[in-house]
Amino acid sequence: MAQVALPFDVPFAAPEAQITRLPLPAAHGARVDPIASEIGRDFARRRLTPPVEHLQAESPVYQAWRAGRAVFGIRTLPATPRVRLWLQLRLQAWMQGVVFEGVQLTPCHLQQLAVSHCPVTREPLTRATNTGTDGRVDRINRAAAFAAGNLAMLSAQACQARAPLDWQQQWAVAAELSEAAPGIAHRRDGLDAQQWSRLAVLTSFVTPLPHATAALLPLSVLPPNRLRVLNPVQALQVMLSLQFTRAGYAQRLVALAAMMPSSEARQAIQVFMHTLLARHLEAGPAQDSTAARRTIEDTWADPLVIRRWQRLALRLSEGQCEQLLQRAAQRRLVGLQAQWLSLEQATEGWALASAGYVQLPAATPAQLEGDVLSAMPGKLRSLGSQNVASCVALTALGAFQ
Repeated sequence: MAQVALPFDVPFAAPEAQITRLPLPAAHGARVDPIASEIGRDFARRRLTPPVEHLQAESPVYQAWRAGRAVFGIRTLPATPRVRLWLQLRLQAWMQGVVFEGVQLTPCHLQQLAVSHCPVTREPLTRATNTGTDGRVDRINRAAAFAAGNLAMLSAQACQARAPLDWQQQWAVAAELSEAAPGIAHRRDGLDAQQWSRLAVLTSFVTPLPHATAALLPLSVLPPNRLRVLNPVQALQVMLSLQFTRAGYAQRLVALAAMMPSSEARQAIQVFMHTLLARHLEAGPAQDSTAARRTIEDTWADPLVIRRWQRLALRLSEGQCEQLLQRAAQRRLVGLQAQWLSLEQATEGWALASAGYVQLPAATPAQLEGDVLSAMPGKLRSLGSQNVASCVALTALGAFQ
């Protein structure tokens, strides 16, 4: 499969199932929670105080925080906003029993997720704090871990609306609202039909889908920065839609058409790209990156664009989409920078096999006698590795920057 993460300007949603961890006492002979201990020490290392609900004597976070304060003293590291968000997400993941991939998902990575507007509601956002009504960084695929490629910054309203639903349920809500009587502003959980459609497509990017299913979806929303597109046909859809955002697209379209595997596919891509270009020209020049993003997304509201895309996409197999993307990247037809990843690499640490939840190994007799578990946050990333067929992933950088 192909994955693409795009850097657009694009915090804590109510989880579908809250899992509350019982505090583990640190008395002699008891097992110590290594994840909670590391979180507590990192709060102390940044000279921050954990949330009040974790300031109980029995809390393993509190115990590690107190021990860390005694060790670090005033020799602490700076607590920037992105570090605070990183600690909040780790604490949230621990409370829910969800895997937090701590190798790629760093404060620096979180900083790259910041956007000026919610990709779903298109409302302006302030910095992500995962508290209050500001922008929130959330897992897009709720059946996967807190991991690089599965996070995006959304509005609090979008996070709350999407929490219990998968992409199919979100798409069904969009269809139901769009079929309602005209002239009435129909909404569900504060979102209208178009916003639910964007939400469903956003979730589909990080959900492995059958090729025939992914090929039928319109590009109602472009993937935010660092969000990986796991379905090759959707990655191809994104790549073709972005061709008109850079100069020299005429030469690139000729090269892309020449790479099609059949004469029917070559004709289909020519018709589709001419239709897309016509709608793009009708919209006029964009004033900024946000306007350019919306122009592309609004183009896909045209039924003719959707029909001609489906005609092209259904003439290609999943393997052919992968091959086209790889060849386009090699010839620099995709973006300014591109990096290919296998599906196993792209979903490393996602814990897809356990629906994102932590699966701790059974305790050995020595651990039951009081030894501390050796697993640390980030080492659990191996739980998410998927042994699947070799595929490709595309990480395109530089678009609209």
